Amino acid sequence: MNAFTSDVAFTSTVKAIQSRKGSRESYARVEARGGWRATITPDLAAFIEAQTSVFLATANAGGQPYIQHRGGPAGFLKVLDEHTIGFADFSGNRQFITQGNLQDNAQAFLFLIDYMLRQRIKIWGRARVVEDDAELTARLMPANYKARPEQAILFTVTAWDANCPQHIPQRFEAADVAAALAERDRRIQDLEQEIARLRGSTSKVPGQGLV
Repeated sequence: MNAFTSDVAFTSTVKAIQSRKGSRESYARVEARGGWRATITPDLAAFIEAQTSVFLATANAGGQPYIQHRGGPAGFLKVLDEHTIGFADFSGNRQFITQGNLQDNAQAFLFLIDYMLRQRIKIWGRARVVEDDAELTARLMPANYKARPEQAILFTVTAWDANCPQHIPQRFEAADVAAALAERDRRIQDLEQEIARLRGSTSKVPGQGLV
């Protein structure tokens, strides 16, 4: 049993390195205040369900790590309660590395990054694959999304932490950029029509014209 939620990441070896490099004192103060959160807050839930991309890290019985990307429309990651995140596992290359890893070692990690907001969230926990549960899979499947669900994955949160935006490049979703450009073009068209209307009105006044 960990003394602090952050102990899921701050092992005795990590703490020794922090002490040697001068950061242990600041993290000890965080621990004194209760450490990292262990439950999903409303703000975190909103961040999770707004994401279209997530990285899921697992490790096999021998400790070999593996990271798998999962994506979908906003809302494909669903917060089921204050401890649980679920998502439909879409059919892909059918290597089943993540599923095999979780069968041998349930410890897992979610890494979420929002490039537009320059924010990243790290979530430690345990995960399991749920097969042959049509009701759960249907609940997790995004509406009208053209993908075939293979099974479901449930992730139980142990601890989470938010990182600062340092070194995160700001990037924007193509759909958001397209929408902004379309709005700009619409506004330009409206202004051009208004200019044409004003030119037409002025030309009808005897003795007056635009310079």
